[in-house]
Amino acid sequence: MGLGMKASNLAQNHARQFGRAAVAPPEKTRRVQGVFDSVAAKYDVMNDAMSLGWHRVWKRIFTGMVGARDGMDVLDLAGGTGDITRAMHRMAPSARYTVCDLTPAMMEVGKKRLWNAGIAGVNWVQGDAADLPFDDGMFDRVVISFGLRNVTFLDRALTEARRVLRPGGKFYCLEFTTLPHAGAQKIYEVYNRVLIPQLGAMIAGDRASYDYLIESIARFPAAPDLCDMMRAAGFAAPDYRYLTGGIVAAHWGTNQPKLR
Repeated sequence: MGLGMKASNLAQNHARQFGRAAVAPPEKTRRVQGVFDSVAAKYDVMNDAMSLGWHRVWKRIFTGMVGARDGMDVLDLAGGTGDITRAMHRMAPSARYTVCDLTPAMMEVGKKRLWNAGIAGVNWVQGDAADLPFDDGMFDRVVISFGLRNVTFLDRALTEARRVLRPGGKFYCLEFTTLPHAGAQKIYEVYNRVLIPQLGAMIAGDRASYDYLIESIARFPAAPDLCDMMRAAGFAAPDYRYLTGGIVAAHWGTNQPKLR
């Protein structure tokens, strides 16, 4: 199977999966927005509980890899709660930040947090990562942290991320992935499926949403496959790095225009 066909099949399967259910793509988008409407207020508290605090370490490493600099235009996709923009702002306070998220409730949480942190001037835009409301070549960096697996159309989202990057601009993605060791993966899946929905019920009062989120992790393309999808979307030199033994992976690629 060729790279393009493989990437297309992965994208088509992903677009129809909502947890363990098969749904039409528009219905998946609607349900995903409903999940994040429901969990917005407790989202970061649950992240601490689910990852035992490791998500903060992963995000610190990730934003260091992104390397935002003053004067850059940076797009934070699915960045509603503002934690990635806040971390990048510490390193590059004079960069220009845009947060784009599908769910207004998530962005309301982020706006309050950044305002309380003294961070102003962030551009907040509601939008779907698979159909971005931005012109071509607007950004030097496009980043997405723990959000890509919730986008209905992965292939379109990757193509859109490349479209809005300037020549030489870079895309970075931080996401849960399949551990490279089968035995460790089985243990990890048991932890996820048994404990995390229970935490969702206790902390967020919403077991169903965390049942979906765990299934979204289990069914997301493995790191090498996502790298192939980035290559099919036109990114130059896509690559990835496992963190914490492969629980998550950081991916990156460059918008290198084709020679005429």
